[in-house]
Amino acid sequence: MNRTETGPARPDLARSARRPAVLFRSVSAAALIVAAVGLAGCKEQTRADAPPPERPVKVATVRYASTAETRDFVGVIRARTESALGFRVAGKLVERPVDVGDRVTAGQVVARLDRTDLALQVRSAEAELDAARSNYTQAKSDEARYASLRSRGFAPVAEYERKKAALDAAASRVEQARQSLDLARNQLAYGDLVADADGVVVSVGAEPGQVVATGQTVVTVARDGPREAEVALPESWLTEARRANAAVRLWADRGDAWPASLRELAPQADPVTRTYAARFTIDAAGADLPALGMTATVTLALPGNGEVARLPLAAVMNDGSGASVFVVDPDTSILHRRKVALRSFTEEVALVEAGLKPGEQVVTLGVHQLRDGVAVRMLKDG
Repeated sequence: MNRTETGPARPDLARSARRPAVLFRSVSAAALIVAAVGLAGCKEQTRADAPPPERPVKVATVRYASTAETRDFVGVIRARTESALGFRVAGKLVERPVDVGDRVTAGQVVARLDRTDLALQVRSAEAELDAARSNYTQAKSDEARYASLRSRGFAPVAEYERKKAALDAAASRVEQARQSLDLARNQLAYGDLVADADGVVVSVGAEPGQVVATGQTVVTVARDGPREAEVALPESWLTEARRANAAVRLWADRGDAWPASLRELAPQADPVTRTYAARFTIDAAGADLPALGMTATVTLALPGNGEVARLPLAAVMNDGSGASVFVVDPDTSILHRRKVALRSFTEEVALVEAGLKPGEQVVTLGVHQLRDGVAVRMLKDG
């Protein structure tokens, strides 16, 4: 019987069967690599063709202003003259017909004292004057009699001289009594406190029934006339206040400003605040005067020299060829480097006097990292 023998597969036949699969995988891998390379090239080409992104920058608007240095001080409107009225004699206050805010005229009675004691002093002085006159009459009669006796030789000279001295003393006592009566009458008149000028009552210092001392303030009257703004100046502005141009504005009315002039400056500082009291007279001819006690702002402006634009110091760069700034084109948002002329600068601010136009936008930060022609996106800084 013929038998077909079966044995293991031959190795060369197995390898031949796997070759198509390996070849397919190799081709697929190569295709993927080529596709990846192509995509990468497309992306690089896209990045190269796309415009660079806009860089955000902070900018400030150029504004020119006078270089005159100004400073504001808060003060109070006062009358140029304020009279603190008080009695010239002591006594009990029985009447005060005026109050704060009332208008008074010159000669108007603003307060009265109890006159009982003052009237008694007048009567006492009158009695003393009558006694002095009687004594004078007696002394004069004695002197005339002794003068007659002396002329006839019946009276010694020494006795006549004593009578003559007594007459002189009596005459002096009459004059003294007359002066005492005038003083008592004056004191009686001083029992009425009268205003010495037209004005308005701004404060009172005593009430009816109160016993006041001589000279104690009973009523304070602000006289009609010029108004002044009273402020407190620091030491650094003592010299500048004398040459500065002053203007006064009211907090209640922010509109018009009145020109003013320094009238009074305290010679020494306040021991608590270490400031110097100053009074500026308001030139308000032909205008309504401000009300007393209103809050005012006194602006002192020192004489300046032209106009400058104040920019942050960080906006200015200098690489050896002069100061320059980056200006943003308002139409294209492209940076343009421009040289500028500086008048001066401080630790924070640069004063530009030429090279920029009002309203232009200048980059204020990071200027050393920028270059001419770069597109930016503006972030307003002020």
